[in-house]
Amino acid sequence: MSETNPAATAPVSADAAPHRYTAAMAAEIEARWQDFWDAEGTYAAPNPKGDLAGDPELVARPKKFIMDMFPYPSGAGLHVGHPLGYIATDVFARFQRMTGHNVLHTLGFDAFGLPAEQYAVQTGTHPRVSTEANMENMRSQLRRLGLGHDKRRSFATIDPEYYKWTQWIFLQIFDSWYDDEAKKARPIAELVAQFEAGERAVPGGRTWSALSEAERADVLGEYRLAYASDAPVNWCPGLGTVLANEEVTADGRSERGNFPVFKSKLRQWNMRITAYADRLLDDLDQLDWPEAIKLQQRNWIGRSEGARVDFPIDGERITVFTTRPDTLFGATYMVLAPEHPLVEKFTPDAWPEGTRDAWTGGHATPAEAVAAYRAQAASKSDVERQAEAKDKTGVFIGAYATNPVNGERVPVFIADYVLMGYGTGAIMAVPAGDQRDFEFARAFELPIRCIVEPTDGRGTDTSTWEDAFASYDAKIMNSANDAVSLDGLPVVEAKERITEWLERTGAGEGTVNFRLRDWLFSRQRYWGEPFPIVYDEDGIAHPLPASMLPLELPEVEDYSPRTFDPDDADTRPETPLSRNADWVNVTLDLGDGPKKYRRETNTMPNWAGSCWYELRYLDPHNSERLVDPEIEQYWMGPREGLPHGGVDLYVGGAEHAVLHLLYARFWSKVLFDLGHVSSAEPFHKLFNQGMIQAYVYRDSRGIAVPAAEVEERDGAYYYQGEKVSRLLGKMGKSLKNAVTPDEICAEYGADTLRLYEMAMGPLDVSRPWDTRAVVGQFRLLQRLWRNVVDENTGELSVVDVAEADIDADTLRALHKAVDGVRQDLEGMRFNTAIAKVTELNNHLTKAGGPVPRSVAERLVLLVAPLAPHVAEELWRKLGHETSVVHEDFPVADPAYVVDETVTCVVQIKGKVKARLEVAPSISDDDLEKAALADEKVVAALGGAGIRKVIVRAPKLVNIVPA
Repeated sequence: MSETNPAATAPVSADAAPHRYTAAMAAEIEARWQDFWDAEGTYAAPNPKGDLAGDPELVARPKKFIMDMFPYPSGAGLHVGHPLGYIATDVFARFQRMTGHNVLHTLGFDAFGLPAEQYAVQTGTHPRVSTEANMENMRSQLRRLGLGHDKRRSFATIDPEYYKWTQWIFLQIFDSWYDDEAKKARPIAELVAQFEAGERAVPGGRTWSALSEAERADVLGEYRLAYASDAPVNWCPGLGTVLANEEVTADGRSERGNFPVFKSKLRQWNMRITAYADRLLDDLDQLDWPEAIKLQQRNWIGRSEGARVDFPIDGERITVFTTRPDTLFGATYMVLAPEHPLVEKFTPDAWPEGTRDAWTGGHATPAEAVAAYRAQAASKSDVERQAEAKDKTGVFIGAYATNPVNGERVPVFIADYVLMGYGTGAIMAVPAGDQRDFEFARAFELPIRCIVEPTDGRGTDTSTWEDAFASYDAKIMNSANDAVSLDGLPVVEAKERITEWLERTGAGEGTVNFRLRDWLFSRQRYWGEPFPIVYDEDGIAHPLPASMLPLELPEVEDYSPRTFDPDDADTRPETPLSRNADWVNVTLDLGDGPKKYRRETNTMPNWAGSCWYELRYLDPHNSERLVDPEIEQYWMGPREGLPHGGVDLYVGGAEHAVLHLLYARFWSKVLFDLGHVSSAEPFHKLFNQGMIQAYVYRDSRGIAVPAAEVEERDGAYYYQGEKVSRLLGKMGKSLKNAVTPDEICAEYGADTLRLYEMAMGPLDVSRPWDTRAVVGQFRLLQRLWRNVVDENTGELSVVDVAEADIDADTLRALHKAVDGVRQDLEGMRFNTAIAKVTELNNHLTKAGGPVPRSVAERLVLLVAPLAPHVAEELWRKLGHETSVVHEDFPVADPAYVVDETVTCVVQIKGKVKARLEVAPSISDDDLEKAALADEKVVAALGGAGIRKVIVRAPKLVNIVPA
């Protein structure tokens, strides 16, 4: 690569030491090298083909794809906590380049979503205007840090050229179904062909040709991986939109605005992620992820084995899923989730004769009781409903079902502790074995039948029990009918026997259930990807052809959602897109002539754009296909150690464990099944960085005060003379403790900030920010500079010395540092790498005299991944014409890495009696002889015989006297 020498233009300071490394010099050096890197395309990662193809020698190297989690362009800009992961991946990427890899490292922006829309509503600024301004600010801040991103590959999810392919992927999912036999997604056309040929039975028993277009659409909707349905949602009238679960606080209010959130049913788009539950679980084993994240995903998916049981009711049935079918004989009532679709169907007009007053909630009819209770339940969050409150609430719906194992009539209730989001939304209540059921039964005077023999001495009379008794070790009792008996059996055997009976009699079957629910994919917002779907006059959904993509967001005069009375749960959303009639109502030719259609007026959630962005980084300017197969195979394809392929290193916060990461895995598997990519997993290795924390200071009212203005006196803290409290927490503008990277760069330079953040501690551990400690890394860089450059003349201070003439201590310090730093950078132990660089630099400083050129060069190369600007400057001053970015990382000479001697401890009866300096390679026999001959050992033994000598060369000898 042809490169000019930007170092030639460095200014001369008027300081007493005019060429000292100062903040001003750092700023000038850093800006100049950043311009140089941009102009030269230093960080361009070549593809094997296409418009980003480049240096064949680089392409031939082993590749390394390194990614950060998508940043959201906040209007507040960055504080020093935000770049922690970005600096870490940059250090690692630079090290990989220097160890012979073709490195892809870039960064884009996840720019759709609620925050930008809410800001736009408040200020009257179009979301695109504010978002693009935020992105520009963040780009400037990140550039100042010297991050080595391939800028040709950057994009934002709001770019139409990007979300064209987000819409295209949605259409692939919409036009697919999951084949349980093949265990993969297949095109929906193949399913239609099976129906047409009679290879697959049409639900309802009719032939495919006999169905109307609307009926066919309904049938296919039960199979499609993207489908619309009346789904229970979190409806927030105060915001005018549906919210995802993660946007609702534990007390059932919106995270943004603190408005009440209600459970409601709306026609929504969903992704059938549940079809992939088993594969999402099984493939976790092949991923190099933190075990804590894997566990969170396993728990979120929630696989459990049990049985589906049908309880007959009015000629139909209510189906429950239970992991304990062995307790069926103890089911004395049933509970449906308040929003269960069968509630209204089985609710009679009047209370059955003999209905207890406690069951009716004081209402004249079952319908009134159900309606009132549903309204009450809708005002609670799922967390509140699942809370272990002692006061259980519910109402009888006025109907009875039949327990299939004993024929008993069991009353059917609705209660908020049962959720539609788990199992079938219905439970068989076994109060003797479940604490919530026990409390409910006591509250409503329902039978409690002992069916598991207590082992804690409480006896079988449940009227004396204070709580439920649950056990997997006890034996079953009181559980027999004319055809099957579980009495005396242990739980596992009882479960097998009752499941066989259920299947034999048609009353149920063994099955697997998942906690995972289908992904609600609709939002009632403006600032999101439009759905590429239109509806005909019969309400049938039609996908737009790829030729009509991207479907761009239209301009609307009012892009804020229409808000309602926050307490009015009966309202319904009015989406911003629905107000643009010219965009909503269109005439299109979808292949069968021009027809009138109505566009979908919901938008996709902000998760959509981040489900596949790793693929766009590979081939960002491809307008013809999602990604070129050869390019995708090169960067992400399966290979040794990566059986499912994926990104080599993905760094980000642990907060995305079960949302973004799970959704992205789902999309990857669908695209893999359909043959669009070779990688079945998006991210092979995941690393969660810790958090940079800061002290929050609060006054007597609990209000945060500016941390920078707090004074410490005698161990206490004061703001404007008033004593304040101090607590370590998050850093942020609202907490008035944010420190911006711009501040630190101005005071010390970007290289100092990079070193400080990497030196604060292990990358995966949270650590407190201390501005006063930053100067330590600044001084390291000043000492490094002085070891290479004369501060008074600006000339090199190094000397040309042959390797053989360098003193042994310096060579040993150098090669041990090279070996240690290489291992630490490979293992992302950046704090210890910096410690080793510091140790070597200090050795050279204390040694006095000029530093040998070959030592100085290797020291600069060790520093290059961590502090790239000063490394580039020193590398040029050392006479090199090429960038340090692609230089080879130093390799240690093993002869100097091994210590000349090690200390061996000699113990007698476990107590240390002597220490010997011995060669690391000493044998057990020679070490034993040396220990026994040592004067201190001889004196300690005092002529006593020796029963045994235990040798662990080269560090331990343990002598056991006779």
